[in-house]
Order: sequence, then structure tokens, then C-alpha cells
Amino acid sequence: MKHQYIERATRKIKTENLYGDKAVRFLYSSVKESSPWLFRQLTSAKISWLLGYVNYRGFLSGRMKEYLKLQKNLAISAEECLEPLETLDTPQKIFERKICYWYCRPMPNDPAAIVSPADSKMIFGSLSETANIFIKGKYFDCEELLGGNKRTWFREFEKGDFAVFRLTPEKYHYNHTPVAGKVVDFYSVSGDYHACNPNAVVSLVTPYSKNKRVVTIIDTDVEGGTRAGLVTMIEVVALMIGDIVQCYSEKEYENPVSVGTGMFLEKGQPKSLFRPGSSTVVLMFQNGRVRFADDIYANMFNPMAESVYSAGFGKALVETEVMVRSFIASSVNY
Repeated sequence: MKHQYIERATRKIKTENLYGDKAVRFLYSSVKESSPWLFRQLTSAKISWLLGYVNYRGFLSGRMKEYLKLQKNLAISAEECLEPLETLDTPQKIFERKICYWYCRPMPNDPAAIVSPADSKMIFGSLSETANIFIKGKYFDCEELLGGNKRTWFREFEKGDFAVFRLTPEKYHYNHTPVAGKVVDFYSVSGDYHACNPNAVVSLVTPYSKNKRVVTIIDTDVEGGTRAGLVTMIEVVALMIGDIVQCYSEKEYENPVSVGTGMFLEKGQPKSLFRPGSSTVVLMFQNGRVRFADDIYANMFNPMAESVYSAGFGKALVETEVMVRSFIASSVNY
């Protein structure tokens, strides 16, 4: 079936060409059912690293002479890029490109605004049964996602709201901070390397809480913060994503540092980089602390759009394409 999304700027319905979809559907249907051992191997860290290396950093990358064609196919804008297009002469450099986000990805001035962490396709929901957007157990298991030994954080978010941001290969691959606040916990959770393609998500169910991920808990109820309570930013690896590089910068991309407990993060700044390829960011909010943008809410229930998620989960779930640092929600207690 088609997988469609809403282009936010125009509100038009677009059909997505899912990268490697035939291979993903084969892996998550035939291989998963007929050969569980092979399936586990193909979604392991070792195989994921090998596939990523061969495609982006290995001999195929070194011999690639048609990088200009790749730039064109990915519709990379020369005006957005910080560096000249001719310097992006390998797949790795293309996927790790920097942009002049300070003017090509403007951020709202409202201090209560919560912004998108990535150029991505977004959907949101709630873990509270009383909410109109209740989607329990569809995308992840909350306790498993946060880490089984993190009961404190599970209690804070178990009835809260969440947003899922799915990056695709052509997108800008830096993740930015969605809120301002102080880091109160920062840790990694080991896991697999499942694909984040919609067909894989529907077939596997809760892949985000099974994959390797990095969790950042931000207290925004501090001086200079967004006043949205505790906010969790979870960066999830995927097939061929070998690394999540923490590289927070207070100004542009200057003097990047690793994120750690006790740091204050300014909103909208570069925080991390998926290397290479595409993956997913999940944001979690405490119950009743945020209100999502009305247009994104309306788009989720657009009856004219076909969605793999809607068909697979039996509930209207249509994604909206959002830009990094654009408004997605606001604090209700600012």
C-alpha cells in the first residue's frame, strides 16, 4: 500500500518512496518468520556496522564518482549548506552535512515553544487512556524504552505524551535540542538495530524500545528553561546506524562537546548526529504539560491520506513533515 504524509507548509498529501522497502518487508516477514536466528544476526550491531561501513565509508564510498547525482537525487540545497556542494564528495560527507540553520531553519521567539529536534516526519500520541490520542503499546513500551532499571523516570512519564520523529536518508542528520533546560540524567541503553521503516515498525511492534538508544532527561522547570516539566529526548539507532555522536554546540557548530548530567542546554542548538543514514528521535513529556500544534493534530486524522501506520495499527495515524527548530508544541504552564 501507499505510505503518505502531509507536507506541513502546503498541507498537501505526499506519497513517500520508502527506501529499501522491498528488502525491509522481506526481512520482517519471510526471514523473521522462517529463520529467527538469521533475523537476529541481520539486526545485530556487527551486521549493522558492516552494512553502514560498506555503503558509506568503505570501498564503495571511496570509488563513488557520481556524488553530484546523489546530491541531485536527495535535493540538497546549496543555499542551505554551510560548505560548498563540491566538497560533499562522498556519501558520508553528504549525510553528515551541516546547514546554516540559524537562518534557513528559523525558530519561534516564544519561550514556551517546543521545537522539532530534526528534519523529519512526525506523529504524536498519549500513554494516558483518558486522552483522545491514546496510543498505548503501538510504537514502544514506555518502561522498556526508558530502560528497565529506570523506574523513577517510568513513573514520571507512564501516563504522559510523546512524539516520534522519523528521519529518512535524504534529510539533514543533526538532531537539535527541542527545549531549554538542565540535563538531570544521560545514559545509553543497549539493544538491536532494527529498521525504522514504517513497515518494519508495524511488523515488529515497539521497535524503538528494542533498539540501542541514548536517553537524555531534561528538567525544563529551571531558570531559563521552557517550563514544560521533565522532557525526555531519546535518540534511537536503526539498521546501518552505527553511532550517535553527541556534539552539543552553543553557537552554530562551534566547540562541540558531549552531553552530560548537569549541563544546561539552550533550545534549538545542535546536540547529536546520526552516523550514517537515518533513524528516529522520540520525545516524551509528563502528563498535562504540553499542547501539540493544532495543524499537526488535524493532519494525523486526514481521511484522504493512506498510511502504513493507520492500516497496521487500526487507528488514524498520518505523519506530518516538519523542519528542525519549527514549532510543534507549547508548554501549558509557562
